[in-house]
Amino acid sequence: MTAETMTVLPAADATERLDTASQWQLMRWRFLRHKAAVVSLFVIAFFYAMAIAVEFVAPYDPNIPNVFYQYAPPMRIRFLHEGRLHRPFTYDYVQSRDPKTLRMVFAEDEEQPHPIRFWVKGDPYRFWGLWRGDRHLFGLENPDARIFLLGTDELGRDMLSRVVYGTRISLSIGFIGVILSLALGVLLGGVSGYFGGTVDLFIQRMIELLQSLPQIPLWLTLSAALPREWTAIQIYFGITIVISVVAWTEIARVVRGRFLALREEEFVLAARFLGASETRIIFRHLVPSMTSHLIAVLTLRIPEMILAETALSFIGLGLQAPVVSWGVLLADVQNIRTVASSPWLFSTGVCIIVVVLCFNFTGDGLRDAADPYTH
Repeated sequence: MTAETMTVLPAADATERLDTASQWQLMRWRFLRHKAAVVSLFVIAFFYAMAIAVEFVAPYDPNIPNVFYQYAPPMRIRFLHEGRLHRPFTYDYVQSRDPKTLRMVFAEDEEQPHPIRFWVKGDPYRFWGLWRGDRHLFGLENPDARIFLLGTDELGRDMLSRVVYGTRISLSIGFIGVILSLALGVLLGGVSGYFGGTVDLFIQRMIELLQSLPQIPLWLTLSAALPREWTAIQIYFGITIVISVVAWTEIARVVRGRFLALREEEFVLAARFLGASETRIIFRHLVPSMTSHLIAVLTLRIPEMILAETALSFIGLGLQAPVVSWGVLLADVQNIRTVASSPWLFSTGVCIIVVVLCFNFTGDGLRDAADPYTH
């Protein structure tokens, strides 16, 4: 075998592999080439894994105050004590009052290190409200000491625990809201694109009416209409429905456009000639054929819903304390003086920025990979 033949065979094998690959394989290969999207997908998975196990991940109960640590700055994780290597530890704080500003000042007590342990006992909790537990992902060996990696707020509550608990509320609203929007968008958009005629005309005029209304004032109006005496769970689902009512129109437009392009394809005509019902054609043939496009669209819609919940809670029309969400936490730092003196309170804003950017990068990667045959 000559050298020329040996160089041609791998290229031929690669071409054959591409020709025989399924659409999902082509999507996966193209998505993996988008490095930013791949990294962002892992970051999103990390945040959702944290949202599932917030009781275990958070070192403390997010609503228990501690008057001795009000506005305590973040603690540093150290590895050297008295010049010798030590397992990861922190120093506790010693408080004093500044004679000029009368503010509490925190200084590290370097006499006694407090080693950080994993799988430690701490504040009791109910995992998802069902199972009792007191084990946490990490904590200090000394149960009387405290570790505040993101500092504390005005009541001495651990900011890391509050940010972790807020992850579950904010990310689940985005996820559930997208599911509701998907159901409405696929149903109404599919009916509009498949049947056309008067049905299409009515649904499209309804979509145009909703899209012509300013989105933020519409959110504010619907949120303000929620009864104030509702429980936290009722407000949670009410806000989710409010966000979904507005967001489904874009998904319906995408579904309608795809249905108009696919309803005259050969596989649809063949299913119709074989006696398949209209419902079966829509949900068994048309919807699965555009799954890749829906995944890309939904990935780009989730951050919009997260930002919507954050905005509504920030201005006081969404979730309210003692519920812990990212929007509620941001509402606590509206005072610019508080942020200037305690910048760690804005850690929630950093999490929101990171998650929204990661969703956008992942959505861009999925959108590019959704049409592997066009590249």
